[in-house]
Amino acid sequence: MSHETRSADLHLHTYFSDGTYAPHELVAEAKRQELDVLALTDHDTVEGCPPTAAACQAAGIEFIAGTELTAEQDGHEIHILGYALDLANPRFLREIGKFQSVRQNRIREMVHRLNQLNVPLQEEEVFALANCRAPGRPHVARALVQAGLVSSLDEAFERFLKKNRPAWVPKFKMSAADATELIHQSGGVAVMAHPGLNRSDEVIPAMVDGGLDGIECFHTKHSAAMSEHYLQIAARFQLLITGGSDCHGLSKGRPLIGSVRLPYEHVEKLKAKAAERRAAAIRHFST
Repeated sequence: MSHETRSADLHLHTYFSDGTYAPHELVAEAKRQELDVLALTDHDTVEGCPPTAAACQAAGIEFIAGTELTAEQDGHEIHILGYALDLANPRFLREIGKFQSVRQNRIREMVHRLNQLNVPLQEEEVFALANCRAPGRPHVARALVQAGLVSSLDEAFERFLKKNRPAWVPKFKMSAADATELIHQSGGVAVMAHPGLNRSDEVIPAMVDGGLDGIECFHTKHSAAMSEHYLQIAARFQLLITGGSDCHGLSKGRPLIGSVRLPYEHVEKLKAKAAERRAAAIRHFST
């Protein structure tokens, strides 16, 4: 197949964070959608990358190891996608292990606040349902539904879990520069996720100064006009262009995988930048 017709989805989640698909289910769906390249970008973990890579190899799909980190720039919450990561990098694994502990403690605090509201959810129920190292609010919502304490995920968020609702707990955020540096020292490439959802274009120049490599121009919730806007920003700052569906399996309506198809030329540019980053990381740590 020529490069012109090959396509990628570079923003996907499994049940190793807040998605519902197992790695083999995600890859089977990608195969049905005739995608050629996948990147797994679970929140604050790379735990799902080895099984997803194995499933991709069996299916003849190219795999890129990734993650999605929560960061902050000038008071704005920013999500940063890391691609082509060294999954054995000790510092990277140590740091995301800390983020996972913070996520677990956040779950405990949310359950505590629910208990204070006389909602009898147990933290063990949430952790058993999540069954991963990087649990999040969707797991609390699902546990509330499973326990019959609310009728739907929407009700769980509206009554308890949305920002400024009684069981909402703020999320730990590192600086965007620290997140970018952590990705770079692991030989990876740092990309700003779904900028159209953040509505914080004013922070992009500072993030570029902090080493940002790319911007997710194509996303399920980006309109055509929004994508064009971010393509122009990418050109202005000479940033890589990426795109992905942000599929969470069946947890957010219909499966979104395949709804965004990034042309392979952008995958090649991302891989070339990752090779530069790896070489720079090796030079840095060998001096």
